[in-house]
Amino acid sequence: MSMTTAFILASFTIPEKIGVNPQSMLWLLPLVAAISIVYKATKVPKINIVSFAKEAGILFGSIVVFMIVTALALCTLAWLLTE
Repeated sequence: MSMTTAFILASFTIPEKIGVNPQSMLWLLPLVAAISIVYKATKVPKINIVSFAKEAGILFGSIVVFMIVTALALCTLAWLLTE
């Protein structure tokens, strides 16, 4: 095993530090994009690039909107309980 490979493998033993500020939620977008693309690729019977991109985009948008609504609801609930 070369040293480069050893350093790459060793980098996976320490978790990546992601803050708890609103900007850190942008890390959610690539994850949601990957989930929506893979999900639609497994569920669509025939992949046509235009319809596939449209359906994956709609799923991406709906997941992001749901996450925003859920975050706002939880923030409101936390604010009401702590005030």
